[in-house]
Amino acid sequence: MSSVKIVNTGGFPSVIKEDLIAFEEEMARVFGTGKIRAPVHLVGGNENQLLGIFQNIKDEDWVFSTHRSHLHALLKGVPPEVVREDILAGKSICLQYSEYRFHTSAIVGGNLPQAVGVAMTGQRVWVFCGEMAAQTGIFSECLRFSEKNDLPITFVIEDSGFSVLTPTSEVWPDICLDSHKVIRYQYKNTFPHQGTGVQVAF
Repeated sequence: MSSVKIVNTGGFPSVIKEDLIAFEEEMARVFGTGKIRAPVHLVGGNENQLLGIFQNIKDEDWVFSTHRSHLHALLKGVPPEVVREDILAGKSICLQYSEYRFHTSAIVGGNLPQAVGVAMTGQRVWVFCGEMAAQTGIFSECLRFSEKNDLPITFVIEDSGFSVLTPTSEVWPDICLDSHKVIRYQYKNTFPHQGTGVQVAF
């Protein structure tokens, strides 16, 4: 595994760890009432890592996220009430905020070529994906193209250890990446893959 480059997590100016945890817990409670009639992918247990990464992300930078993007949107500066309203409207897995330079894709790896395209214009880009998406051909091609052309992009691999309900290590070998354009961190998600409650793997 490549070394993880995380900066000091103290002193994030506008959003603190407790706020992030409280937001996802609130969304979990609301989802449990049946008021959100669409898929919701919650996350917890990676707040420290995200706070450290987002200290390096500037307002003018672009962030491309995945189906699990609530905390990314908040840390990019999207007001909590705006994110909350869109989640309640069923847009949890496809949050889009051009005014904050923030976009997502619910398609595995779908955000990667979009992010590379923006980086080709010379703008600074950060793109998030899971460890399973980092095993795909599109990830490899996007990373190699970005390295070859020295694009201003950072790939952030969020490694929860699971591809849906399957331990990723049972399907894929460990990711061997040695690139200055890649950050990888591991965490244990405190929520199930989708929704709330307990999911049972057979």
